[in-house]
Amino acid sequence: MQDLTIIPVQGKKLLRQFINFPLDLYKNCDKWVPSFEDDEYKSLGPDNPSLAFCERELFLALRGGKVVGRIAAIINHNANKKWNENTVRFGWIDFIEDFDVAKALVDKVIEWGKARGAQKVKGPLGFTDMDREGLLVEGFENESPFTVIYNYPYYGEYLERMGFTKDADWTQRFIDFSDQLPPMMQYADLVEKRYGVHIYRATTLKQMARRGREMFHVLNAAFAGLYEYSKLSEDQIDGYVRQYVPVMNKDMVAFVVNDADELVAFTVTMPHISAGVRKAKGRILPFGWMHILPELNAKKNHIAEGLLIGVLPEYQAKGAALLMLKHLHENFIKLGIKRMLMNPQLEDNHKVQTLFGDYDPQPYQRRRSYVKPI
Repeated sequence: MQDLTIIPVQGKKLLRQFINFPLDLYKNCDKWVPSFEDDEYKSLGPDNPSLAFCERELFLALRGGKVVGRIAAIINHNANKKWNENTVRFGWIDFIEDFDVAKALVDKVIEWGKARGAQKVKGPLGFTDMDREGLLVEGFENESPFTVIYNYPYYGEYLERMGFTKDADWTQRFIDFSDQLPPMMQYADLVEKRYGVHIYRATTLKQMARRGREMFHVLNAAFAGLYEYSKLSEDQIDGYVRQYVPVMNKDMVAFVVNDADELVAFTVTMPHISAGVRKAKGRILPFGWMHILPELNAKKNHIAEGLLIGVLPEYQAKGAALLMLKHLHENFIKLGIKRMLMNPQLEDNHKVQTLFGDYDPQPYQRRRSYVKPI
């Protein structure tokens, strides 16, 4: 503990150190992938729309003037109200292999949370489900998609040593695609006729933006009952549409609409670009794009990442997902994509866990949210 201090992040210089610390911590780890630096500034800076209903404080651990750890303390008031709890979240947690550093960071979050009435601490969680969440506990040997957390094995060991226990797990699996559609796809036409749903093919940015906005409303409805979910606000949706829709590959998304032209289901995928993001150190400018751009070519990159999937509750038993998978599989055959790393899925969300059963999903990684009374 000698010379160890925990300080709040104030000003641009300390925020830069907070964001860049993992680049040094994981510089020799070829499985870790950084977040996009620009996205981190948007999430952690003062203009994050989530701050309309969240409080947050960022902390750095310093020893001898050198950064040795970081952590974010977050209170999502909407989530606490919805789930009838007084919880402080921790996120953006990273630290050197030193238990004293880890404990000092977590203790600071607990102190900050208790001063605001918190009765338990949970994490890693972000402001909302659109942020990285869940500590990696299995699959350390595999390269992470750039959208999820990768951490060293000692993280979980230290949290459990502090008295944290499992609160929820997300499993991450992969599926392989052959050049032939699975037999279940023969029922797609029947689904369309019986339930009045069909694939919507967006061809322009305006059409993508329209469906993109609807997509987040479907997400709000589909995720409403899932672990710690809080509804995305219109300001947040505006930001996500501006941020993500322009870079979405129309051949790697699937939108399902009903006869009233209302979006009822969607899935978004993209090429697996982790290696390029790591080489670019999460920075697109000035030259990071040179590492990332080649991997965005789906015809050369044979691995995809599943980013989001959502189906309105009233259509979850009506085959809407079957139409999406058929459309996606057909496009993957054309693009030459052979494998997809699926997004993390709550292990107790049985509907999504069984959704891809005909593809025989295989385990890839597992992440965990921990909890502790305070």
